[in-house]
Amino acid sequence: MGGDPDIRVTDNPDAQRYEIEADGHLAGFLDYRSRASRIALVHTGIEPAFEGQGLASRLIAHVLDQARARSLEVLPHCPYVRAYIQRHPEYLELVPEGARTRFGL
Repeated sequence: MGGDPDIRVTDNPDAQRYEIEADGHLAGFLDYRSRASRIALVHTGIEPAFEGQGLASRLIAHVLDQARARSLEVLPHCPYVRAYIQRHPEYLELVPEGARTRFGL
């Protein structure tokens, strides 16, 4: 049959992470810590069987879009998130101006 997998991203607040599923299988996650009007994005992980499919990028874009929709400031501690923001400067405004230098942005 083939085709693209069914992708779903959900927030798992009890685990403090967003999870991405491909065809009903956990494919990866993005750990976070949330406080007041800020969300610290700590670590992104993709299961080896799902690497190279662009799922980390899809997950990060979803999380950043959610942060924007909730008017949250983003602290990109995760190197992959920082690299994603560098490649997609439309998300730079989410990082507080005073913290950008600290994150190399």
